Amino acid sequence: MAHRLAVRELPLFLLSGVVLFPQEVLPLHIFEYRYRIMLKTVLETDQRFGVLNCDPETGEPSQVGCCTEILQHHPMEGDRSAIVTRGQQRFRVLNRVRDSPFCIGLVSWLEDGPITTDLTQLVQQVQGALGDVIKLSAKLSGKSLKLPEDIPSDPEEISFWLASRLDNATAAQQHFLEITDTAERLNQEYALLDKVRCQLAARTVLKDLEQETRS
Repeated sequence: MAHRLAVRELPLFLLSGVVLFPQEVLPLHIFEYRYRIMLKTVLETDQRFGVLNCDPETGEPSQVGCCTEILQHHPMEGDRSAIVTRGQQRFRVLNRVRDSPFCIGLVSWLEDGPITTDLTQLVQQVQGALGDVIKLSAKLSGKSLKLPEDIPSDPEEISFWLASRLDNATAAQQHFLEITDTAERLNQEYALLDKVRCQLAARTVLKDLEQETRS
């Protein structure tokens, strides 16, 4: 990747209820005029733009987002496009440079601080809790659920991987995106998984008791 300047101007794509994380793939349908213009500009430069989550109720964009790079571009009728992007570096918006014809922000790159302790055990705890959640969910639903084989083992990568897969939890995802301490992010994710694990375990016990009562 080319050397990143500490501060730069970045085209911004505002999405309601969508939080993008590094390395995650995000397909987009480009049809609004401002984003058609933005896409044309981005394709002529470095293929990158920023994705910002917007509050669904107020429309107010978050201050922290994720830069994404265009991997595929498929032109469509009516000057529309289908693109596939992948998240890269997080950023913080310092100020909005302009809003027309599309939004551009002055941003600074956001990175986790250096890891000063061995997080191997914490990663294993997170993986174990996730595995239990999958098993208990499978038992309750009667469906065959398995952990993906491509789960990252790097502490920072797995912390983003987990956060990106939270269902109906945009606020929590935004919170995790903004944390700049890998251990803190993993600890909070473990606490969340452990809470879900306990809830599912209790439901499993009740389900077993109900089945015993019927038999």
